[in-house]
Amino acid sequence: MPQPEPSDVEPFRAISLSHLAHTLKAEGRSIIHMEFGQPSTGAPAAAIAVAHKVLDAEPMGYWQSQPLKARIAQLYQDRYGVKVEPVQVILTCGASPALVLALALRFGAGARVALARPGYVAYRNTLRALHMAPVEIPCGPETGYQITAAAIAALEPAPDGVIIASPANPTGTIIAPNELAAIAEVCRARGIGIVSDEIYHGLTYGEPAQSILQYDRDALVISSFSKYFSMAGWRLGWLLAPRDKVAKAVAYMGNLFLTPPSLSQHAALAALDSTEELEGHLDTYRRNRALLLEALPRMGLRSIAPPDGAFYIYASVAHLTDDSFKFCEQLLRDTGVAAAPGVDFDPVLGHEFVRFSFAVSTPEVEEALRRMTPWFAARTGVSAHSVGQAETAS
Repeated sequence: MPQPEPSDVEPFRAISLSHLAHTLKAEGRSIIHMEFGQPSTGAPAAAIAVAHKVLDAEPMGYWQSQPLKARIAQLYQDRYGVKVEPVQVILTCGASPALVLALALRFGAGARVALARPGYVAYRNTLRALHMAPVEIPCGPETGYQITAAAIAALEPAPDGVIIASPANPTGTIIAPNELAAIAEVCRARGIGIVSDEIYHGLTYGEPAQSILQYDRDALVISSFSKYFSMAGWRLGWLLAPRDKVAKAVAYMGNLFLTPPSLSQHAALAALDSTEELEGHLDTYRRNRALLLEALPRMGLRSIAPPDGAFYIYASVAHLTDDSFKFCEQLLRDTGVAAAPGVDFDPVLGHEFVRFSFAVSTPEVEEALRRMTPWFAARTGVSAHSVGQAETAS
């Protein structure tokens, strides 16, 4: 089988499944969307109110909000005890352009950048699109599906960079503080640049996630209003650049993307002060997580990455399939429940995994489980009533 060219960008298969889901919905089917990592809730009420006022009062235009930059800088002081200058905050059209900026700022064509496998599909594909080489490190349950300092230290030759994510997509796992410190130390010693994706910060179910900036002030940090702040469609994120990279980051942003939406910047400033409402969303995710962690093992999905944060369940279906895309397609057609195939996140072992997003409402999670329970029972050879006692097929 021919190997892909270094610059080849593979499809995001969950998008294909989502298109099918919308087609089925247009035909009258009831669909539960658990394929994408986007909150089903809207922007905070205060953010929407500000947006209405701005629409009536301002023509808007190309803009980087200085008050919003200052407020984001304050967020790092409040959350992590890290001093960030507002000028270091580069506002972007979501986290995806921030990833492009971070990689372009730190690395050149041909650079080798390490990342965990499984990991977010766009890391691998964005590296290839920029003519960089992803160096994937297989990460399994023994390391919580996370990259480790030891794994980075063992790479020969040393890569030019590493992408870390905590909480991670698709697993929701978190890098422990001592491991994060060790990763920073290894990278300093070996001259490896760090890009840290922190878009799921605020969405944790135990100890809060820590920022790489607590251990490495030269790291590039990506974040977004899409997840915790429930503003995915507003397309607003940011890149935190070291002080000596700011001028280059501003030049890249202006030439590649101009500015993020002005309306979103106005609304985001209000969203940053909507803590009570946003913590209510987190309570919903916590309930949904508990429901899935209780029900999925009874359905035969016993090998699950520990979802310490974010809003995903990454589960093995190796006893049922070796083609996660076709598996998810059949699940969708039969039950109306859309899930993401693991092959998006792991081209080697992901054929045997699926990812469920629980960023939907609790009634939707309950209905999804009602539909999926007999479907999985039929495939494991046990009745839906006795699925609680079923053993995972080998």
